[in-house]
Amino acid sequence: MGDAHRIGIVGLGFISRAYLDTLAPHPDVEIVAVADLDGSRAQAAAQQLPGARQSSVEALLEAPDIQTVLNLTTPAAHADIALGAIGHGKHVYTEKPLADTFAGGQAVVDAATKAGTRVGCAPDTVLGTGTQTARAAIDKGLVGRPLAAQAVMVTPGHERWHPHPDFYYAQGGGPLLDMGPYYISALVQLLGPVRAVTGAAARLRGTRVIGSGPRQGERIAVEVDTHVSGVLEHDNGALSTLTTSFDGVATTAAPIEVHGETGTLAVPDPNHFDGQVRHFPLDGTDWHALEPSAGYAGGSRGVGLLDFLHGERPRAGGELALHVLETMTALLRSAAEGHRVTLGTTAARPSPVPLTPAEAWKASWL
Repeated sequence: MGDAHRIGIVGLGFISRAYLDTLAPHPDVEIVAVADLDGSRAQAAAQQLPGARQSSVEALLEAPDIQTVLNLTTPAAHADIALGAIGHGKHVYTEKPLADTFAGGQAVVDAATKAGTRVGCAPDTVLGTGTQTARAAIDKGLVGRPLAAQAVMVTPGHERWHPHPDFYYAQGGGPLLDMGPYYISALVQLLGPVRAVTGAAARLRGTRVIGSGPRQGERIAVEVDTHVSGVLEHDNGALSTLTTSFDGVATTAAPIEVHGETGTLAVPDPNHFDGQVRHFPLDGTDWHALEPSAGYAGGSRGVGLLDFLHGERPRAGGELALHVLETMTALLRSAAEGHRVTLGTTAARPSPVPLTPAEAWKASWL
């Protein structure tokens, strides 16, 4: 048995609870410090984590007893916090996206390479049984040669439920940079890296109304496009069509469908770890469900960080996150400039996740 890996957490907003539920009880992790610009949130978190101290952001990044920084800040701060951690010799695992600009993401990856530290990044949901079972089915030839995929995310917008939704509609936000990482990460898992994109984008309205919390009824400005569509050309020749929208109400489309020469797969929501994978063969008459055959069963946010700490090549690593970030920013650039954009990055498909029961990944890996 080895010593627990010591982490510090920067950012204790809405998503932090899901990470804490996974990481706080895990025997391989020791949360030694927490920091947030809102000191009361950091204090409250520290009081619930035995042995953890409340810290300033600067002190946490500098602390010699921290090995990895878990960066759960808003997207505009992702690159700055990551660079601060790397600058003090620490590994960093960041909530998606890697940065709010491609230049920022590239700077993080370059700095880590120079410093000899490691970068990981959400989403880790695609390591669950939903996406991984679909990947296993494709790799086994269940749909034959993959030809195309479609990915659809339609919602009226996060201001309905999030008490402080401003950053979703500021530069670095929008449906693509917020939700696109789930769908594009899944598409890379299923079909491999992207070589070029063509995009289009629109904005339904210029303001949004907060629907819950202490600011309910407040109107906020929309600074980004809120409906983005595009075509992704994969290295293997498959074409994926992607729609991400904060302007629709509902959809009956499967979150992801993969079409091959001999069948189609319906893939569950990549924002969740599990879900039913369905198959319709060329000679079939109806859909049928596939039993989970790969992935972290019962997965929850933070399992990607555990994988990152213990794998030689992390499945939720910086190379993939940078490629996903470039895919998204290239789609926005294509929409703005009106032409196809060839990507400069690539990423190997992460190694598949064997079917791993919850009791196994929740136990010590050291």
